[in-house]
Amino acid sequence: MSVPPRDLGTRRAVVDLGSNTFRMVVFAVDPSRERPGLPGGAWRQTAELYEPVRIGAELGPAGELQPRALERAFTAIELFDHFCRAHDLPTERIDAVATSAIREAPNQDVFLDEARRRTRLGPRVLPREEEAHYGHLAAVNSSTLADGGVLDIGGGSLQLVRTRDRRARDARSWTLGAVRTTEAFLPGDAPATKAQIKALRKHVEGELADAPWVAELGDRLVGVGGAVRNLATAIQHRHGSTDLGVQGVRIRRSALEELIDDLAAMTPRERGGVDGIKPSRGDVILGAAVTIDSVLRATGLHQIEATEFGLREGVFLERQLAGVAADTGLAAYPDVRDGAVRNLAARYDDDPAHTAHVELLALALFDGLAAVGVHGGDPVERQLVSAAAALHDIGMAVGYDDHHKHGRYLVVTNGLPGFSPGEAALVGQAIRYHRKGTPTMGPFRALAGPHDEERLLRVAAVLRLAEGMDRGHDGAVRAVEVRRDGDRVSVHMTCGADGAPVARWAAEGQAGLVRRAFGVELTVTETAS
Repeated sequence: MSVPPRDLGTRRAVVDLGSNTFRMVVFAVDPSRERPGLPGGAWRQTAELYEPVRIGAELGPAGELQPRALERAFTAIELFDHFCRAHDLPTERIDAVATSAIREAPNQDVFLDEARRRTRLGPRVLPREEEAHYGHLAAVNSSTLADGGVLDIGGGSLQLVRTRDRRARDARSWTLGAVRTTEAFLPGDAPATKAQIKALRKHVEGELADAPWVAELGDRLVGVGGAVRNLATAIQHRHGSTDLGVQGVRIRRSALEELIDDLAAMTPRERGGVDGIKPSRGDVILGAAVTIDSVLRATGLHQIEATEFGLREGVFLERQLAGVAADTGLAAYPDVRDGAVRNLAARYDDDPAHTAHVELLALALFDGLAAVGVHGGDPVERQLVSAAAALHDIGMAVGYDDHHKHGRYLVVTNGLPGFSPGEAALVGQAIRYHRKGTPTMGPFRALAGPHDEERLLRVAAVLRLAEGMDRGHDGAVRAVEVRRDGDRVSVHMTCGADGAPVARWAAEGQAGLVRRAFGVELTVTETAS
């Protein structure tokens, strides 16, 4: 399926010069599409270039960057610079940041001076605290984490942040990155031995012991970084889950330990052939997995939650949400779930007045049905109704025909940070069935919870009623009131002077779905005013 490009104006590049991989991501921003819940305007990623430079590999005795690694690094950043020039990105809209290997190298100036001579990137070295800060921003802007911790593992270092009320309270960085631990404890091309794994675990535990607060991190841990994403993908493949990316995927410690046992029995080359593991990470993924598992043991937690945001998004969002930070001291969306919905809607919705009215009607119907005891009024379910209503017509960006299917595609491929994979799939399916058909979780059953099929019926029924009441895109239905008499429910519409015959006809057509979803008979009445 081809989705036409949506112009979002200003572009900004973030270049992450990591110990394992050099990566550049380009974001497009349109401040004019600022909405309630979406400070700073709409944004999206438009390009990504990356190269497994391994600048942190095979360091000298004192941690010196080596000539072959430096040449690989210069080749990569010259490529990034050429891309930026081709896209007319001025230097003030390029943020290039260097992390662990370059930060700790005694000859870092050799790299920095030559990088500035050859390119316009102007890289700056992040102190450990600042690197942890950006990982924290990535986590709190892509998950509902409030109290718990953030783990950010790269090639050279591991950062842990203890979070309270979404704010960083304690932070530490250790040289426990995937490249460092592999070279120190899992060298060579052979399978790993139990003694090697045990030695690495003991080393990680000893390092973490220097920060007693790690044992009191909280009851939730969000994981940032390519290693976390690869492990989450690999575990999804092993357990046959539907692959919608790894945003919000929870890696259980038991599943991680099973994967570690299997990876340890393989050669590094074989690990790169495991579904979900990038070949360029095959030789270092075991070190990362053992380190993450050791952190889970130290914290007493049984799972880690993956996010697709990382340091690059943290750097970008600090600028994007500078106005929020000026007011609150934290560059974070007030409500991550709502912000994700508003951002996707702002990017694709060409009739925001209609969409806003449908959302208003949908929430009034949801609340009215709850008030008369037709359903329990679950606040999470209400959020799903709101999200599905706000996004129900984004598929029109592709075309009217099958726009309900196009809308689902846009939701599941773009993702909804802050929502679990199952919730994002449910929103997508509600959009898929907002016009016709019998709502089911269909291809996403593997992600569904025990009651999600019933929940989907309710969300879709409310959405279809609301969308029908504004079928003419004219706002003719100004308000709705729900009344109940036994197993019969009447939805009364207050309309304009000309009434709303199309709205009434469309709403009455949903009586069958309402019956299936709520077990009540539906009548629709109207009053012109």
